[in-house]
Amino acid sequence: MDVDTCAVVALPKFTDARGSLSFVEAGVHVPFAIERVYYLYDLSKDAGRGAHAHKDLHQLMIPLAGSFDIVLDDGAQKRRIHLASPSEGLYICPMIWRDLENFEPNSVCLVLASRKYDEADYFRDYDAFLKARNPA
Repeated sequence: MDVDTCAVVALPKFTDARGSLSFVEAGVHVPFAIERVYYLYDLSKDAGRGAHAHKDLHQLMIPLAGSFDIVLDDGAQKRRIHLASPSEGLYICPMIWRDLENFEPNSVCLVLASRKYDEADYFRDYDAFLKARNPA
């Protein structure tokens, strides 16, 4: 899997005079069963989040409020995605390093994950991640 496997997913959006509604369904909008949901908030513009990769975890990141950038890195190429609408999310497959940055004030990032938290699933050291991606 590489950064091109990661993709922005358009979520259904229904709007009328009362406002808008979007939703996510496992197996329809995301290619995984959702096992965990968490969110990032109270983020300063200069906050850096992420700075890790997952061995097996799949995620969908949705900007519920505000906007931010996600820099994806597969060890060979990088790709920057700007998320700014709650009617879209970014699917991130396993073995992709991610950095979240450039948070607009009052941003909220919702994350849908395919597994419960497991520290053993993380690469927190970039060199170890590169070695796992490209064993010599």
